[in-house]
Amino acid sequence: MTSMFSAPVFQSFDVETTPKTVAPRLRALRAALAAAGVDGFLIPRADAHRGESVPDSEARLAYVTSFTGSAGLAVVGPTKAALFIDSRYTLQAPAETDPRRVTVIEVAHPGPSPRIAEFLPKGGRLAYDPWLHTPSEIADLTARLGDRLTLVPTDNLVDRIWTDRPAPPTTPVEKLGHNRAGRDALDKLAALRADLKAEGVDAALLTVPESINWLFNIRARDVPQVPVMLAFALVPRTGMPTLYLNRAITPDLRVAVEGVAKLAPAARLPETLRSLAESGRRVLADPATAPMALIDALRSIRPSAVIEKRDPVLLPKSIKNEAELAGMREAHRLDGIALARFLCWFDAEAPKGQLDEIGAVAALEHFRRLESSCVDISFETISGAGPNGAIVHYRVNRDTNRVIAPGDLLLLDSGAQYHAGTTDITRTLATGPASDEEKDRFTRVLKGMIAISMARFPKGTHGGHVDILARQFLWADGVTYNHGTGHGVGAYLSVHEGPINISPRSTTPFEAGMVVSNEPGYYKPGAYGIRIENLITVIPSQHAGYLEFETLTLAPIDTRLVTLALLTDAERAWLNAYHARVLAEIGPSVEPAVRDWLKRATAAI
Repeated sequence: MTSMFSAPVFQSFDVETTPKTVAPRLRALRAALAAAGVDGFLIPRADAHRGESVPDSEARLAYVTSFTGSAGLAVVGPTKAALFIDSRYTLQAPAETDPRRVTVIEVAHPGPSPRIAEFLPKGGRLAYDPWLHTPSEIADLTARLGDRLTLVPTDNLVDRIWTDRPAPPTTPVEKLGHNRAGRDALDKLAALRADLKAEGVDAALLTVPESINWLFNIRARDVPQVPVMLAFALVPRTGMPTLYLNRAITPDLRVAVEGVAKLAPAARLPETLRSLAESGRRVLADPATAPMALIDALRSIRPSAVIEKRDPVLLPKSIKNEAELAGMREAHRLDGIALARFLCWFDAEAPKGQLDEIGAVAALEHFRRLESSCVDISFETISGAGPNGAIVHYRVNRDTNRVIAPGDLLLLDSGAQYHAGTTDITRTLATGPASDEEKDRFTRVLKGMIAISMARFPKGTHGGHVDILARQFLWADGVTYNHGTGHGVGAYLSVHEGPINISPRSTTPFEAGMVVSNEPGYYKPGAYGIRIENLITVIPSQHAGYLEFETLTLAPIDTRLVTLALLTDAERAWLNAYHARVLAEIGPSVEPAVRDWLKRATAAI
């Protein structure tokens, strides 16, 4: 049985790419290389806006390599090609691409790999599109390659061969009211201008859509699962900002920015930047996110015209105001209602042995869409049964779809975009008796999640400090997980938001109002995967100078998978209190049958 519900609207299970296209597209691209007089070309997953999700018109990496993951970099040389991925895609990448023609290489460190040089002749010319790479990336790659290759900017060679490339998106634009944004756009712009004055710069170049949409209190649907309009912005210290667009300027867009920003085609932006540099102006730009093409427009006139600083909107955006936090709490209440209905249904259906991974996704979307303010998912739902759960970023499709056998663990990682806010939750669900090993690993993951949930820490603490709290119980048994413990989450924006995160590499201190995920896990290849995730927000502690976390997510954790002997009294008390809160906040809003199930699922242990 695929699903007893209607087909999902927000997610497709079609096999989007095929390895069969890799060979002919590599041949066509190599012909383009020869015509351009270069020996190789870089193909990143990112677009000019550096988003994790990209519109179909920007999916160049998938077009050439057939790999559909959310991060990766390919290099195509005269006779060889490689796809560089991280540990999330170790299993997915070889399955999606043609490994006879594309060498898949897992890299542990951030940044481009020096192994790129292996796929071009020594001293060869490696071309790249300066709109798709940042100055930081190009500087890093130049240092790593040394004199083995010469980097050459060019137009995009993939676009030369992509004859049926989709058009850029143009979706309706919405202006957020004060009840949702919490701050007027003019107030946000005034704060940004004060920062520019303090930095001694004349303008800020913004290229990340989440920053731009937050700053101007607008939203759209240009990108799958991320409610943003794609744009660049130039904010002068005095005068009206300009939004630069690769889309039609529609009446709704004009209304949304009336009195706040001017509108112009994106093609004019390089010329505008050159004019600023010629007039002696200094422009703040983030070298980690701004395209090389825009930085070069300034540098080509006067190198000192560029002031390299982190996107000045990132940090203010991550610190939610009271209206945004109220919206996030409401979104999680609505999501909790949907999850309670789904989990009640799942508990009845899964043991029958007829439900499959796609059916679980379809059911969950059905229950979420009962709420009219749910407008999208926040990422493609991960529904992995048994061994598929061990694939960290597994995407079920009609070829990989697995029946959930009684006794399988189902790892279900999902989220939604409500008008009020953004959600992200993972639950690992029992479908029958679990093994002692599965319960042990589940409980250790749970202990780590609870440890972060209960943490109290002095101001100045960052995610690198607390990451060990989640891993310690797995480490004690000689195992771990190869992903971060948490990521920042936007308010009706991207489900993955910087600069905050919880990982060994995190250095941004926590501040009250930030929202971050808390999601340790354990994965046994070929057997099962476990992850438990709540969203949490940073709040002031009753102890002066300290912070702690408030849990936003409201959904039961499967206590059938808990080994009680491994929990301390404090951990058990936290879990029981959490479940009591879930029942109190969600129970009154669901049907009697669901409420009865919820009472059982949240019963004290």
